Amino acid sequence: MSEEQVPTLDLAQYDSDRDGFVAALGEAYERFGFCGVRNHGVADEIISDAYDAFHRFFALPNEVKASYSVSGGGGARGYTGFGIETAKDSQHPDLKEFWQVGRELADDHPHRDRMPPNRWPGEVADFEERGYRLYEALDDLGRRMLRAMALYLGQDEVFFDDKVNEGNSILRPIHYPPIEDTGTQSVRSGRHEDINLITLLIGAEGPGLEILRRDRTWLPVTTIPGAIVCNIGDMMQRLTNHVFPSTTHRVVNPPGALATQSRYSIPFFLHPNADFMIETLGTCISDDNPNRYPEPLGSHEYLQQRLIEIGLLPDDE
Repeated sequence: MSEEQVPTLDLAQYDSDRDGFVAALGEAYERFGFCGVRNHGVADEIISDAYDAFHRFFALPNEVKASYSVSGGGGARGYTGFGIETAKDSQHPDLKEFWQVGRELADDHPHRDRMPPNRWPGEVADFEERGYRLYEALDDLGRRMLRAMALYLGQDEVFFDDKVNEGNSILRPIHYPPIEDTGTQSVRSGRHEDINLITLLIGAEGPGLEILRRDRTWLPVTTIPGAIVCNIGDMMQRLTNHVFPSTTHRVVNPPGALATQSRYSIPFFLHPNADFMIETLGTCISDDNPNRYPEPLGSHEYLQQRLIEIGLLPDDE
């Protein structure tokens, strides 16, 4: 019997055999909360250009990078330094540094007070162009994935379209530096669940990403070259009454010589619009699966709660 693996699906099947793709996607999410997708339409050049710009930024001196931190911003935009983010319920900070890119909005946009403007590092001239081009490509891919998910959930194909078109989605290039302290109790990314609706991840070809199975054992996730991982976040789990589970995952420290090498990944956290109310879908409620969340919750309020839990926002209470 072959080793269990998270499936990689062919997004081109959505056009040629929509029912087959939707069924396979739903099965993957109900079982794992994760899947890989190939033929996703995000050009290799867009990805490689963005990686190149991100590598050059993370190679800058620490004091230069730190100048792009936004005090009190919860890491929502700009740079977050090494060892600041800590997984929920963990006592040990993650071994990573990252940058966050958000949606570009006009200054008079009604969501501007909840979605701050981007910062861009002047030392890397093409960072903005390359970074935001990848942002837009993954934003488009996310909407396509949500259309297939909507059909599986018994909704209209375009159910999510007007609920994510102005969402506070985040592109987060991450650098996991070489591990100098081999006795550290920290890992590159502690066990956690994502906050948002779905996450698209570039960079899962290398070892380290693991998901927690229902039998409480860890399953390594590696994908074929060029595939993008798409997983369920807590907002989608809540919206679907756990039909689509938000699976616990982590990035473990590699063994041996691999620990002396940097690791890079680029997740795109797709969020709903800031005024979206997360209210359990009626198609996901049944006698066997009664409504776990009878009280709707605003997506922005939910996000703020979770950012406090992971140490990116202060708890004012």
